[in-house]
Amino acid sequence: MENISNDNSTLVEVTAGFLLSLPPQDGVKTQTEVYKFIRWFGLHRKVDELSPVDVASYAEQITPSAAKLLKSFLVYICKKGFTKANLSPHLRAKRASSNITASRQSSQDQTTLTAQGYAELELELANLKSQRSSVIEDMRRAAADKDFRENAPLQAAREQKSHLEGRIEELETTLKFAKIIDGSQGTVRIKLGDTIVLNDLSSSKELSYALVDPREANPTKGKISVASPLGKVLLDKEKGQIIEVAAPAGIFSYRIEDIQLG
Repeated sequence: MENISNDNSTLVEVTAGFLLSLPPQDGVKTQTEVYKFIRWFGLHRKVDELSPVDVASYAEQITPSAAKLLKSFLVYICKKGFTKANLSPHLRAKRASSNITASRQSSQDQTTLTAQGYAELELELANLKSQRSSVIEDMRRAAADKDFRENAPLQAAREQKSHLEGRIEELETTLKFAKIIDGSQGTVRIKLGDTIVLNDLSSSKELSYALVDPREANPTKGKISVASPLGKVLLDKEKGQIIEVAAPAGIFSYRIEDIQLG
C-alpha cells in the first residue's frame, strides 16, 4: 500500500481522508466517534505524536462499540504511514456493568476540576455557543438547494450542528455539577490537581503531566485523566518513587522527579 505519510499531518487532516474511504453506510457512526477522539487530543495535534499511553488513556472513557469504530481509524493511519506503529491494540475499552454505567450517569456531582480547567471549559462553551448562528446560517443556505438527495453541504452542516450541540450539552452539564478543587492544602503525596514531573527510565526523557478529572483531560496541554492507566498509578505516590504502567505493548517505567502542588 502506498505510503502517504507527512510528518506535519494533523489529526483533522488525516481524518478527512479516512472518512472519505469509508462506505456510506459506515460513515455517520464512525465519523461521530472519530471526531470525539481527535477533539479530545486536539484537532491540530500532529498524528505522529500519538503514543500508546495516550490511546490507552482515551480507552478508559469509551464503550467497546466505540472502540471498535475507532480501531479502524488507528489501523488506517498506521497503514498510510502516519504512525510508526499500529496503536489500535492499545484501545481497549473496559466493559462496564449496568450498575457501574448507571452510577456514572448519576454521579455528575462528583466531577472535580481545577480552577484553570473550569475557566477553560467556560471559555470553550462560550466559543461554541457563538458558532451556533453561523452553523444555522450554513444550513439555511444549503437547504436552499432543493435536491436533498445529493446535498452534501446540507449534510455536512447538519453533522457539524449535531457535534456542536452535543459538546455544548456536555460542557453545560459538566460545569453545572463541577466542584473546583482546593489547592491550599499541601501534601507530599500526589493528588488530583497536582503537576508531576516524570523521568521515562527507558529513554531518560523528562515528562510533565497535570492530574485532572477526565472531563478536563487534554493531552495536548499536558493534562491527563485520573482514570487513565498512568493517572491511576500516580495517585497517592511520593517523589522519588518508581512506578510501572501496564500497556498492551509492555510495561512502562517512570521515576517521579517532582510534585508541584495543585
